[in-house]
Amino acid sequence: MNLTLITHLVVALAAAAGSWIFQDARMDAAVAEVRLEQTNERLGAVSQARADERAITSTYQGALNAARTREALMRTEIDHLHRVSDGLRDQNADAARRLAASPPAAVLEYALAVNSVFNDCRAAYAGMVEKADGHASDVRTLREAWPVIPSKAAHE
Repeated sequence: MNLTLITHLVVALAAAAGSWIFQDARMDAAVAEVRLEQTNERLGAVSQARADERAITSTYQGALNAARTREALMRTEIDHLHRVSDGLRDQNADAARRLAASPPAAVLEYALAVNSVFNDCRAAYAGMVEKADGHASDVRTLREAWPVIPSKAAHE
């Protein structure tokens, strides 16, 4: 064989091998770049998920703290109402003792006053019933409208 031909063949093989190695390096760099982008996207998604989780936890904790504060206030108000109720019970017993010994005109006046108070209480009670029904309806609407993630068992 001719020395020139062998030289050209060796040069061609060296050029092909060099091109192959160069293209392989470019491909490895492109794959590494894609992997880096995917990793950055995953890290971004994870950090966003953690931020969302922190926001949800913060909102939940705030609502829970507000509910505890409302509950403590309601307990205080209920205790106050019990004390007032006990005082009214004592006043009612005292009024019943005095009414037993009162003249008929005073009994009639007392009956009219009690009737007026009863009508006020009835009206206030009707207002409370209306508000309670509204609150119950709101709670039911919220429960029915709340998003639910269906379980896999329900789909099967």
